[in-house]
Amino acid sequence: MSLSLIIPNSPIFSPKKVPSIFCKSDGSSFSSSPRTNGSQQQPPSSPLSLSLSSPKSSLPISSTPQSPSSPLSICVPKKQLLFGTDVAPVKRKRPGRIEIPTSMAVQLGFAAETPRGEEEVQVEEEGYSVYCKRGRRGKMEDRYSAAVDLNGDPKQAFFGVYDGHGDSKAAEFVAKNLDKKVKEEVSKTGEDAIDDAIRDAYLITDMDFLKEDVGGGTCCVTAMIHKGDLFVSNAGDCRAVLSRNGVAEALTNDHHPSREDERDRIEALGGYVDCCHGVWRIQGSLAVSRAIGDKHLKQWVIAEPETKMLKIKPECEFLILASDGLWNKVTNQEAVDLVRPFCVGLDKPKPFSACKKLAELSSWRGSFDDISVMVVQLQHFLF
Repeated sequence: MSLSLIIPNSPIFSPKKVPSIFCKSDGSSFSSSPRTNGSQQQPPSSPLSLSLSSPKSSLPISSTPQSPSSPLSICVPKKQLLFGTDVAPVKRKRPGRIEIPTSMAVQLGFAAETPRGEEEVQVEEEGYSVYCKRGRRGKMEDRYSAAVDLNGDPKQAFFGVYDGHGDSKAAEFVAKNLDKKVKEEVSKTGEDAIDDAIRDAYLITDMDFLKEDVGGGTCCVTAMIHKGDLFVSNAGDCRAVLSRNGVAEALTNDHHPSREDERDRIEALGGYVDCCHGVWRIQGSLAVSRAIGDKHLKQWVIAEPETKMLKIKPECEFLILASDGLWNKVTNQEAVDLVRPFCVGLDKPKPFSACKKLAELSSWRGSFDDISVMVVQLQHFLF
């Protein structure tokens, strides 16, 4: 790119010895107005030429009028150098490849690359299947439990998915002990108060874990099948979704500090709830309002579950139990729509393939969390 500069009179230079430069009104070329000194003509100026003249001398003609208050005027040719020389097009180097940040990839719906060495849990048993996939934040903290043929009855079972946070110890502890506690409490309270027995089992398991004096906590969702009745309980944001003739029906409500009743309960106990980067948290820390463990927040984060009971009927096709690693990216109806072709109307259902497909869908949509999915074929336990 060539530049022509017009600088007002200066005592350092002589205006008679330097040719003035003019820019055509169309801005397409420069030409010099030569001055003769006797019979000798001044040589052409360089591509960057400075012309010093008195303020009263002729100003260069330009397509853009120069401000009279500006002592410096610049004329930039569009296509030619001085004296009509063509300018070769400037070849610019292609800029380097832009790496899209992970957070933007999530907004666009792209899944970041999964690191190697991912951990998986694959279980395929009669009546249920499980698939767990480690997320991208660290070691796997999700756990599950499944106990069938309770009391020697093939129509009775207990299932659970546990989403640990802070460490995996709470999820491990609950997966090993909660089903046993439920069985003990049911034997104490009797079959007429199974929902109370489940609540007591959650609370006792929580107290037992706190005695371990270790950190972390876990969200829970469980399903107990007893003589044709389905008892679904949760504490935290793990969720249970039923397919009723292909229509998704959420059987649990997530326990988040953003829920009005949960926020009121926390504030009544002297705690506070705030929103940071779009996530509601208790004491600026935990994003769930109920869980087993979390000793440092136990005053506000309770382990008491909410339980719902219903009869298993022919239209109750299957039950999906999953951690929030799935539900944060996949809606209830999307999950049912994906699972149903693998489980309904087939001589040989493939619920495990459905579990894996759900986890892969959530991961493809950008989930960074651990993903645990369990599908229970309810018709297998129809009483």
